[in-house]
Amino acid sequence: MIRGPKFLVRLRSHTVFEHTPVKLFCTVEGFPMPVVSWCSTDDTAQYTAVAGNLHGQASSQASIVVKRYRQEEESCPYAWLPFTGKNHNNLLLHSPVSATTLLLLLSSPCLLAAMLPQIHYTKINITFLERFGPVFATEGESATLSATMILNPNLANLQPEAQWYRDDTRLFDSKWVKIETGRGVTTLTLPNLYKDDEGLYTLRMVTKGGTAEHSAFVSVADGPPPVPAAPGAPMDIKIHDANRDYVIVSWKPPNTTTEGPILGYFVDKCEVGTENWTQCNDHPIKICKYPVSGLFESHSYYFRVRAVNSHGISKPSRMSDPIAALDPTEFERLHAIKLGGSLDVVSYHDEVEGKPPGVPAGVHATEIDRTYVVLSWKAPAYSSKAPMWYYIEKCMADSGAWQRVNTKVPIRSPRYAVFDLAEGKQYKFRVLSANIYGTSEPSQPTGTIETLQLKGVPSAPGQVIATRETDSSVLIQWAPPKEPNNLIGYYIDQCVKGSKNWTSANHKPHRSTRFVVSGLTKGETYVFRVQAINELGLSEESQESAPLTVKAALTAPSAPYDIALLNCDGHSMVLNWKKPLHSGGAKIREYYVDKRRSGTTMWREVNVAPFSERLYKVEGLTEGAVYQFHVYAANLAGLGRASQHSADFNCEAWTMPEPGPAYDLTFCEVRDHSVVVEWQKPVYTGSGPITGYHVEYAKKGSSDWTTANETAVNHLFYKVTGLEVGTTYVFRVRAVNAAGVGMASMASDPVTAKAVEGSHEVSCEVDKKSGDIVLSFESCQINEGSQFIWKKDYKEITDFSKGVEIKSEGHHSKLIFKTADKEDFGTYSVSVTNTEGVSSSYTISAEELAKMLALSYDIRHPIIPLKSELAYKILERGRMRFWLQAEEISPKVTYKFFANNKELSGMGHDVSTGIIEFIMDHFTEENEGTFTCQITDGGGKAQSSLVLIGNGNEDPEFIQICIPHVPHTIFMWLQFSLKTAGIYKATISDDRGKDMSQIDISGKDNTIFDFKMCSFQLLSPSSPPLGASAAELVINCTATGIQLQCHMKYYTSEMDITWYHGETKLTHSDKIVIGGTPAMATMEVIEPVEKDKGKYSIVITDPETSHKRTLDLSGDGELIPSLPSLYRGKVVGGLPDVVTIMEKKTLSLTCTVCGDPKPQVSWLKNGAEVEPDDQYVVSLDQGKFASLTIKGVSMEDSGRYTMIVQNKYGGESVDIVVSVTATKLEDISSVTRPTRE
Repeated sequence: MIRGPKFLVRLRSHTVFEHTPVKLFCTVEGFPMPVVSWCSTDDTAQYTAVAGNLHGQASSQASIVVKRYRQEEESCPYAWLPFTGKNHNNLLLHSPVSATTLLLLLSSPCLLAAMLPQIHYTKINITFLERFGPVFATEGESATLSATMILNPNLANLQPEAQWYRDDTRLFDSKWVKIETGRGVTTLTLPNLYKDDEGLYTLRMVTKGGTAEHSAFVSVADGPPPVPAAPGAPMDIKIHDANRDYVIVSWKPPNTTTEGPILGYFVDKCEVGTENWTQCNDHPIKICKYPVSGLFESHSYYFRVRAVNSHGISKPSRMSDPIAALDPTEFERLHAIKLGGSLDVVSYHDEVEGKPPGVPAGVHATEIDRTYVVLSWKAPAYSSKAPMWYYIEKCMADSGAWQRVNTKVPIRSPRYAVFDLAEGKQYKFRVLSANIYGTSEPSQPTGTIETLQLKGVPSAPGQVIATRETDSSVLIQWAPPKEPNNLIGYYIDQCVKGSKNWTSANHKPHRSTRFVVSGLTKGETYVFRVQAINELGLSEESQESAPLTVKAALTAPSAPYDIALLNCDGHSMVLNWKKPLHSGGAKIREYYVDKRRSGTTMWREVNVAPFSERLYKVEGLTEGAVYQFHVYAANLAGLGRASQHSADFNCEAWTMPEPGPAYDLTFCEVRDHSVVVEWQKPVYTGSGPITGYHVEYAKKGSSDWTTANETAVNHLFYKVTGLEVGTTYVFRVRAVNAAGVGMASMASDPVTAKAVEGSHEVSCEVDKKSGDIVLSFESCQINEGSQFIWKKDYKEITDFSKGVEIKSEGHHSKLIFKTADKEDFGTYSVSVTNTEGVSSSYTISAEELAKMLALSYDIRHPIIPLKSELAYKILERGRMRFWLQAEEISPKVTYKFFANNKELSGMGHDVSTGIIEFIMDHFTEENEGTFTCQITDGGGKAQSSLVLIGNGNEDPEFIQICIPHVPHTIFMWLQFSLKTAGIYKATISDDRGKDMSQIDISGKDNTIFDFKMCSFQLLSPSSPPLGASAAELVINCTATGIQLQCHMKYYTSEMDITWYHGETKLTHSDKIVIGGTPAMATMEVIEPVEKDKGKYSIVITDPETSHKRTLDLSGDGELIPSLPSLYRGKVVGGLPDVVTIMEKKTLSLTCTVCGDPKPQVSWLKNGAEVEPDDQYVVSLDQGKFASLTIKGVSMEDSGRYTMIVQNKYGGESVDIVVSVTATKLEDISSVTRPTRE
């Protein structure tokens, strides 16, 4: 139904007192929906509501009568009377008031203000219990921001007002925003998110006594595009200069960090009341502003915008608020004629008979763009009933040729936009008014108006600086572009350092040059960049910021607290205090102490130079005086607040026989029913040494102290048990000596008996590969700066020279015993700093330690199982084959073969069968004796021996004595001869004892005798000890260092032998190589340096006694002058392991060598020396740079090349595998190798 406007409820007149709000309202109907405008007349205090749509207008009027307060109408002794002063509208008078007093008040506003009663507003304290945090959402989703608070006092008639803001713009209930407040909770809901909703949201709780506020950023990312890689939707749609048949639409472009550049935009419109969207422009427009014409007068419209790139079209933006196509000056020409009663007549000024219209005046441009200008002018005085309209003419500034602007509808408004102008040109405009009686003279032309010229996008922003803010956000600041070109805002991008994966930090242009990037990962390192944006698009990216790791900004520490007096001698006092609860994000480096006499206000510095300990002796005090102290803490950020002053401390010497107070009470291993308390021993011990401690505890707020241990403990820790879960306790400690129980320590901080959620306990095991004893702990919490602190018997482990190692990574930490011994039992605890007290402990008993040591020994000394022991076979021509077979060996197996304690070379092995063999070319009577094969494969070892003695006949037949391998056991032969028959005895010994077996050998046949362990009996004390045969230590230089040798009758790696450097026990490592042959024990120092000088000793332990041999390598004598291995020939670096090169190219192998004297260099190819010629060029420049150049390489040049560096102190060699291929490589391959150290 189409109808004109009609008032269903008309305006009603009101009579009100001054300063009282009044609300006028009416109800109107019509279709299309009428637009209501309000006007008033100052002289009659009448207000008019005019409703209009396409089919007509209607109006309604009402009067407002304002009354002043009278004394008789006021219940209080004040009255409001009119006041006509320049700056005051009201006057408060006492009754009665004389004329003289009245004149005085009127002439003195200050005196008037002094007479007014002072208003004291009720202060309402607002405490936020729950605050909303940053929100990261996507278009189309919903978001809710909620805050819970406590009001004190909570008065029903004085509830605060909740005001919500987005980027300092107040928000109200609407289609896009829902606000609910009540019962201490306020909630803002965004039911359908668009990028327009992105921004900093602030909640302000406003009371008469002040404001409490909280802010957080809401980020809204682009939703899924209609097609892949399509741009994001534009945003912030604004309508400008709405008129009868056109509007101007503007918007902001989307960010294109990950999409292609924007090619243009489409603008859509939809008439209110329908759902039919139509596209306004046929071709994409490149700027973010577009004039939409062809609208129907008095119709209302919605508008939206879509972006276009090479991949497709974006989703539409959020639609604009509805806008009506109306003449904005329509209601300025209305006037009302009162007929009496409630009848009004509303008419236009131009409905009165009169002359043709006059000349418009004051023509000027209110808006200038690239292709249009919005003109405005003053309508002429008009007194005719005939309708009036306008014509607009234009001309180029440098010509007088006026051209009438073609308009589709008559111009009735004194404001109009002239479109289709040339960019960057100068124009003049004039206006003519007209009606049915004629046209007026042209108005005065405007001044020269130049349309804007396309200047392009802004220049790139300047330097970008990132600074720390919180542990999840960073403050970004930058310099504005030098050429802003109608700047709209900025887009900020972020990227993890090294990834090049840039993402948008904001999805809506930001106006200022500061932005807080939220939602970052703590501890991650980021770089940032900024782009400026105008209606034409985005600028080039700025330079990247310096990398910044996300962590909270440093602040000054909080104040120390609980200052305690630990000792006083009458002239000085020893003070202690508790460290600040908040360190400010950095280590507390310094403390400062001030003092004052009790009862005075002047503080004086005690220490000028800072100190780092929380124990300080204040000297120079007056005996008998009473002092107070306070303490400051400082970190890298600066000096924190002073602590509360201490209690009054009387400077009187302590003479009591009991001990003083313990101090520094701390907690660890807090569980549901127990807690471990630690403390420091008192400074003042009393008349005798401290013999123990008592721990007392009480529930928080109670003075009923309970002693946890009736028997004093003699260490500085105690586990208190029997606590109630969830109950908070405080603790104190008293020291005990022979005189009695001493002073109680200051009460500890409160601690609640409740285990940290998700906490774990320390576990202990023996590593199955290395044999190390390992204590492992996994922390349920880890924060920035957290460290694992391991303790033994609650004393921090700081000595790592005995093979103890700590490895921590992420949430895990391990305490590793590389060389554990039987003294390592005890309680081991671990605590994690910067957490909520995460800690645990594990107690290793002596019995458990013994079992783990045995298991560790077995793991570190595995036995390679043998299918067959060492055997022999006589071959032709006097050769002898020795062999044994292992159940399994790897390609990395190594072995040694000894004949009568002399190592022989030439052994071979077969991995597939496990057979290891040695061929002796000529076996004679001189070769008779003991043959031993030692095998090493990974961590496993095996050994087998064979004794071959001739039978005295001419035939090569032997008596074979097979010595099977027994784990960790040494075989010792006490008698061995077949010259005469007799009893042969074999003794077996290890660290557990000795055993012996004997056999009667007649020697008449070729029987193979197998000695086996038959009983576990120790030999008599008269038996010669095993270590007695050890000779003095001798030194031998090797290719890699120096080797100490101790010759003895028999040696195996299982013997109980220990090497020492001074008093330090040596263990096998990359630096120290401990080993030996069947004839001697060896210890080699690899690459010895100056600190390796000193006394070296070997200790060989027998069950009854031990034997020690020592060698002095201090350098003072001639034993080890100048450590020769420091000056041997070495390869410093430069050579690769493998080189691949194409045929006919040139290969250059170059490296750096050193040594003193200068070493000699030789080259081998496949074991044969390389002879220099025209193809092979060998050089050594300056005694340092050695090279082998092969010109025109061919396939025959492939092979293993060896470079040998040698001087009189020794040397080394390096192998290089050269592969010549037909694949095209570089012309010259010159490769280097990292420096060998």
